[in-house]
Amino acid sequence: MTDQTLRVTVTRQEPGQAPRDETFDVPFDDRTSVLDALDWIKDNAEPSLTFRWSCRSGVCGSCGVMVNGRPVLGCETAVAGYRTSGITVGPMAHAEVQRDLVVDTDAFLAKLRGVSPWMLPVPGADPLPVVEPVETTDQDAPRTLDVLAVHSQTPGQVEAYKGLSQCIDCMLCYAACPVLDDVTGFTGPAAIATARRWDLDSRDQGNETRFSALAENEEGIWPCIQVGACTRACPKDVDPARAIRDYQREAMG
Repeated sequence: MTDQTLRVTVTRQEPGQAPRDETFDVPFDDRTSVLDALDWIKDNAEPSLTFRWSCRSGVCGSCGVMVNGRPVLGCETAVAGYRTSGITVGPMAHAEVQRDLVVDTDAFLAKLRGVSPWMLPVPGADPLPVVEPVETTDQDAPRTLDVLAVHSQTPGQVEAYKGLSQCIDCMLCYAACPVLDDVTGFTGPAAIATARRWDLDSRDQGNETRFSALAENEEGIWPCIQVGACTRACPKDVDPARAIRDYQREAMG
């Protein structure tokens, strides 16, 4: 066991009460992450400490927290670089705190649903091309989906949206976004980037639907002032700022 300790201050909050800070001396080594430090506190000092985690691999996006005022994934952020200053761990900014480091995700999910983040068909058309079953004379036999016709794409078509598809909905971009300090209803970086991802998918026909939802809405793409904090915060190198900028340029002709 290492004899090094790190001063870790955690912002805690009970439902309906004001936040408070509690400080712990946590043992660490060069591989200790912020999530490891929180685990140690829960296991050895304060069992009631509440936070989210799942995969520990930077995939699920559930362990997002603020570390010294910066949004990060707890599982991917090493504490060794803070051995002198210590760290303060708080809940994600721009989200309602449910308890300690756990925030409500309902508002974000509602914004995400609002941009139809799924494959949309041509309005009024049969959404899935089908072919008749082979070697049958039964007129009532069910039609069979031609899977290749629906889902085949060239490498270039995949590359068009691949970068945007890496979003893990961790909400770090929302915590970093300064616009949300003033415009809480702003659709926000991840939702707009996801809308763009589907617009660039050759199989999707929902561009007009999403564009209308974002460009004809005062809280859609327009509040963004292109600071770029969302892109810098993204742990998966998605570029939400560019997605928003592309929408704004299209809307302005």
